[in-house]
Amino acid sequence: MGFPVSYYCPHCGSVVELERDGYLADKSVTPYPLEGWEYADPADDFEGADGVHFVCGESDASGVSWTDVESDADDVENPGLASPCGRDFYLSFVKYEDGREVEAVPESDYVVIGGQGPPSPRGPNAGPGGPGYF
Repeated sequence: MGFPVSYYCPHCGSVVELERDGYLADKSVTPYPLEGWEYADPADDFEGADGVHFVCGESDASGVSWTDVESDADDVENPGLASPCGRDFYLSFVKYEDGREVEAVPESDYVVIGGQGPPSPRGPNAGPGGPGYF
């Protein structure tokens, strides 16, 4: 027998209730997935997964209900954002490996800055050299 547990979107504060069993221990609700966690859709059998992937306001699965409440918690990213905002967020359950709790690490996000970069340390068009061309 499950019972409803409330969570809020970390982007806009929109509150969702998820009916779930009490033996699941919550680790965190984040705007990003945790590295090494596997997430299920709230309409799927999420109790065998490491967490639940929500899209704010976009699930009509049984056991999921979006309320008209907005959280006023200090860690809501953008309290003025239209609610529900339609952005992804993740409920992560406590996970164990070899009898020890697994530490949460955000997914790596690789960024390329400036493309290929300049062809030389002076930049793409260094222009004429100074006195003595040094």
